[in-house]
Formats: sequence, C-alpha cells, structure tokens
Amino acid sequence: MRAETQSTIDAIRKSLSLLGQRMDWQTAPHRLEEMNAMIEAGDLWSDPARAQKLMRERQALLDAIETYRRIDTDLSANAEMVELAEEEGDGELVAEAEANLKELAALAAQKELEALLNGEADANDTFLEIHAGAGGTESCDWASMLARMYVRWAEKKGYEVELMSETSGDEAGIRSAAYKITGHNAYGWLKSESGVHRLVRISPYDSAARRHTSFSSVWVYPVVDENIEITVPDNEIRIDTYRSSGAGGQHVNTTDSAVRITHLPTGIVVTSSEKSQHQNRANAMAALKSRLYQMELDRRHAEINAQHASKGDAGWGNQIRSYVLHPYQMVKDLRTSEETSDTQGVLDGDLDSFMAATLAMDVAGKSRAEAQSED
Repeated sequence: MRAETQSTIDAIRKSLSLLGQRMDWQTAPHRLEEMNAMIEAGDLWSDPARAQKLMRERQALLDAIETYRRIDTDLSANAEMVELAEEEGDGELVAEAEANLKELAALAAQKELEALLNGEADANDTFLEIHAGAGGTESCDWASMLARMYVRWAEKKGYEVELMSETSGDEAGIRSAAYKITGHNAYGWLKSESGVHRLVRISPYDSAARRHTSFSSVWVYPVVDENIEITVPDNEIRIDTYRSSGAGGQHVNTTDSAVRITHLPTGIVVTSSEKSQHQNRANAMAALKSRLYQMELDRRHAEINAQHASKGDAGWGNQIRSYVLHPYQMVKDLRTSEETSDTQGVLDGDLDSFMAATLAMDVAGKSRAEAQSED
C-alpha cells in the first residue's frame, strides 16, 4: 500500500477516535434509547419548548451515530478494497478506492471539527444582528447583502430563520435587522461572525462609477434556554412601545406594537417589531437575556478573546473580514488568513470554510490557555 494511502487511512482513524471520544461512543446508543423512551412518553408535548429541544438533541445524536458508523464501515471496505486490488494488480480499482478514501478523510475531518462545538452554549439557537456603519446608502445596501448572505447560509444548513425586526435604509438596503436562527449548533457556528465586515466595490449608486468602501457590523449571541439562568430585575430595564418603521406592506404596524427594552446598567437596547406587542415583548426580553449572557461568556474568555481580537485589530479596528469585488475578487478573513476568490459563492452563503478556520483557531487558543494554566 502506498505511503500516501496509508497516511489517509491513519488520518481517518484518528478523526474517528476523536469523534468517538467527543460523543462518548460507548454510551451513545444507550443515550439514544433513553431519548426515544422520553419521546414516546405521553406527556412530552405538555412542555413544547422542552420537547423541541429534546427532539433536536435526539436528531443530533442520531446523526452523529450514523455518521460514525458510516465512516467506520466505509473505511474498512475501502482499505480492504485497496489491498485486494493491489494483490490482483487492478490499478483502476485501486484508484477508485483511494479516491473514496480521500473523500472519506475530508468528511471525517469536517465531522471532527463539528464535534469541537462543545462550548457551554454552542448547541443553542442564536440571535443575529446586522447594523449598517457610517456611509449612508452604501452601508445600508451592504448590510442588506450581509443579511441575505446569512439567511442563505442558515437555509443551506436546514435552520429556521425568523426575522425579529428590521429598519429600512432611507434610499436602499437596511439600517439594521435582527434574526433568530433555530437549529442545532446555530450559535456554535455563527459565534465567530461577530465583528466588522468591510466591502470594497464599484458603487451602483455612484453615477461616476467610483470605488467605495463600506462597513457593517454583525453581532451574534446565543438564545438562552432552561439550562441557563439569567435574572433581570424590573428596576434595571425600561420598556418602550412604538410604531414600526418598516419598508411597507404587511410588515408596517398600524399600532404601537413594536417593543424596545433598554437595560439601564449596561445601556444594551433590544427591539422586536414583527409580532404582536405581547410576542414582541417576550422576544425582546429573550434577546436581552441572551446579550447579557454573551457578555458573561466574553468575560469568562477575556484572555482568549483578547488574543484573537489582536489578530483582527491590525489596521482595521474590529474588522474581521474583507470582501473585495473590485479591482479583484477576494474574500479574506483577517484572523485566520482564510481566503477565496469565489466572492459570489460567499455572498450566496458559502461560509463554512471561514467558520471552520476560526473554530479551529479558537480551539487551538483554548488548548494553549489550558496548557499554560496547568504549568
């Protein structure tokens, strides 16, 4: 067997071993049986939120088990095929099996990376906010492009996307938008997207066809669930109702049903304007608790965050990623140096490579911090 093929097989086995450790393979089938029993219980849907969470956790575990078994089975089959084909001198069959192993190695590496999404809130749903920076119509249009990009990404993941609030730009685009994205590991994947995103392009709004640079900011924070307790005293918040200023049509409220909650100690402001006043208040309070929880997560990981921020701060403040559409095509993450010339693909939601690179960097940073604390 060629050394390259043996190296691919060894890499797959290593990924399988790490996957097994992360999911606790020895107990996984038993945990699945327990979840199945809970789902079959007659009182499951008496608590819809708990039921939905259990269903998501069961599906995630089931997917992990099936993926582990598939990789293990395909590894054995293709490794054996290589050996038999080599013995028989069947070069075509050897090439086929080696190609299968390379694809399997890529899948195993991806699943190994996903298994690293084991932070305190990584599995949770998430809130995503987008805000246009200075620059008027240009930045508002860029903010709407970012919103479309993340909605496309979420839809490709099979996540549910709910628009919580949106404020239109004066001429085009949006000044801000807030979404709730529901799905397993939604926060774990999106958490690395917080920061300033920079666009360079020939402006469609400039009659002289000049190049413009626009900035918009993205904020991501986890939806808190029953496992996370956040208490917000009534005397620490101010609740205002107002009439939505949407773009028109069915999304414009004719009554003061939109809700704005201000957290007085921190100055955090959250809004919701897409539902009834009662639902908007509940949504806004959930968003506020999630923002406060994110502040606590940031405080706990201040050292790691500072290390990563220093990589992203060089020359561009809090900028994390640059999207250049003119004079060349390039999207580059300033923290990891991950880049691609497929700008349209990225703007259509192909973000996994950027998220994966940042996640790998985060895991490496945590490992170094833990090692230093043990010294």
